[in-house]
Amino acid sequence: MASAFWCIVEDDRAGRPKKVTGEVLGEAARLARQLGGQAEAVWLTDKATDEGLKQLAEWGAARVWLLENPALAPYRGEVWTPALAELAAKEAPQGIFGAVTARQRELLARLAARLGVGLSADSVSFSVQDGKLVATRPVYAGKLLSKVTWSKPPWLATLRPNVFRLEDPKTGATPQVERPAVAIPQGMMTLAERKEEAATGLPELAEADIVVSGGRGMKGPENFVILEELAKVVGAAVGASRAAVDAGWRPHRFQIGQTGRTISPKLYLGFGISGAIQHLAGMRTSKIIVAVNKDPDAPIFKVADFGIVGDLFEVAPLLTQEFKRLLEK
Repeated sequence: MASAFWCIVEDDRAGRPKKVTGEVLGEAARLARQLGGQAEAVWLTDKATDEGLKQLAEWGAARVWLLENPALAPYRGEVWTPALAELAAKEAPQGIFGAVTARQRELLARLAARLGVGLSADSVSFSVQDGKLVATRPVYAGKLLSKVTWSKPPWLATLRPNVFRLEDPKTGATPQVERPAVAIPQGMMTLAERKEEAATGLPELAEADIVVSGGRGMKGPENFVILEELAKVVGAAVGASRAAVDAGWRPHRFQIGQTGRTISPKLYLGFGISGAIQHLAGMRTSKIIVAVNKDPDAPIFKVADFGIVGDLFEVAPLLTQEFKRLLEK
């Protein structure tokens, strides 16, 4: 279907599509309506669920292309890319969208190379001009915004989480499910062992509405408990700067910045973070930025909406107490 916009499903290990998939589907549906088409989901998984299929329909997927095979888990680019490319060649969608996640960043880049088309990475907005799609994406560590278009379809793009809105849910909707016959290649690697990290009970970094982040000023890994306590009170995710990750205080999956996660929460609170360019590139599109630092000349204050010049070890516990008091009312 030439006027279809595809959304690649990002799911969890229980077979549930993540919220960011709904955001991508919402934008795909909006653009498809302008071009007389529809939004569709492509789900590559080893275990789809009826609940997940229903969720995709409620988020706006008129059709779900379901590629369900045990070989599709865990994710491996050399397995997913040929299968997705074969399906795209058969069905000729107008656009293929994914979220800015570790998995889909790689997948969409591989797919663009295989199909010989362009990819707008880390897109923050779209428009339709003269029947062609125009994407806006940050460049130069977020200092400038660049508008790009494609010389030919399909139009491939990854979309930044928490930037695009969910469509109003279509309660009770059921999708048209297609199970296409495509070849699933053998992977070059096999899973030898999986180690599950202990659940923190906090939201995922990329999808959180509130993010609390710590930098070199935390002075050690043991002090991140201060931020975790604040995060539990306000329902936030906890992130870290590159300096904190390089020091071994937090795993790399918590790193925010040009070489880590790119986030756009409604509220970002940075503690002991100076504001290096590479860090700002990962969080400067946050709706509200609050910075806490002892150095009044810290670069992060230049992008902050609110700044507190003070000792984070005094400020963070006070904020935790005050938020707890306000939220218990």
